[in-house]
Amino acid sequence: MTGVAAEPVRAGGPYFEDLRVGDVADAAPALTLTDGHAAVHQAILGDRLRLALDTGLSRRVLGATLAHPALVCDVAIGQSTLFTQRVIANLFYRGLVLRRAPVIGDTLRTTTEVVALRQNRPRPDRAATGLAVLRIRTTDQEDRRVLDFWRCAMLPLRDAETATGHADDLDAIPAELPADALHDAVAGWDLAAFRAGVPGDHAAALREGGRWVVEGGDVVSAAPELARLSLNIATAHHDATGPSRRRLVYGGHTIGLAASQLTRALPNLVTVVAWHGCDHLGPVYEGDTLTSELELERLEPLAAGGALAHLRSRVRARREDGDFDVLDWRPVGVVA
Repeated sequence: MTGVAAEPVRAGGPYFEDLRVGDVADAAPALTLTDGHAAVHQAILGDRLRLALDTGLSRRVLGATLAHPALVCDVAIGQSTLFTQRVIANLFYRGLVLRRAPVIGDTLRTTTEVVALRQNRPRPDRAATGLAVLRIRTTDQEDRRVLDFWRCAMLPLRDAETATGHADDLDAIPAELPADALHDAVAGWDLAAFRAGVPGDHAAALREGGRWVVEGGDVVSAAPELARLSLNIATAHHDATGPSRRRLVYGGHTIGLAASQLTRALPNLVTVVAWHGCDHLGPVYEGDTLTSELELERLEPLAAGGALAHLRSRVRARREDGDFDVLDWRPVGVVA
């Protein structure tokens, strides 16, 4: 049988001008969190968060085995990359609160909506780009809300001469965290059991304005493995044949190493429940060495004891051509 061969369908993501406010992507595979995911995630990032490592302690504190919050966020972001396969950079995250703490065995599903678009001004020395703000909503197998936050991605235009007219005000993206959601995130947790089971300093020993410099950096390795683990299909994190000839590290990898360094400064951190914000200040590449400085900006007491620790982490990357600011992350932790 003979005939004309059909043109192949190119399996790739949209360019900036293909997007419209209101577009929704919900076809990413659901992912059931397993001990295997937890082990690979911990091996790549080296995080020492006790509840994600100690099943017995986790069961005493919250009645189940906690899935590391960085793993949960990585999966949600990875599932949102149907719209951002061509991403050049992620600029920021806003309003991220873990409305409940997923545990090993939970299944995560994510829906991504385009909520704002802004075409960047053309520059003769730079490819034509635009910014897409995505609202990311993640639920579990019982349709309980896990995450609901915003991510801003920079995408290329297919045609540099296109004028899309997109000029949304990105400053309108909500930046404040709902105070009740932060407290609700750990409602019912037995923080007294954490204090009893873990030696060393807890909330009572911390002071607002405290600062830490984490000695020694962490080299960025296994970057594509983490992207694959989290279902992230952004080409820049897998393909090193682009113009820079270097593979761009997934932003969640940088945040994950910052979280790992956070647990070295605060070894009795119970968990992270939210991010006030997270700004990517510059690219991170495989082989970079990341270092961080931390500040405790505010302590907020919890009704059942312990406190919310409002923190700021500033991360720098060391590479052959110098040191660079790459991350300004403002997590909200829980201390017992």
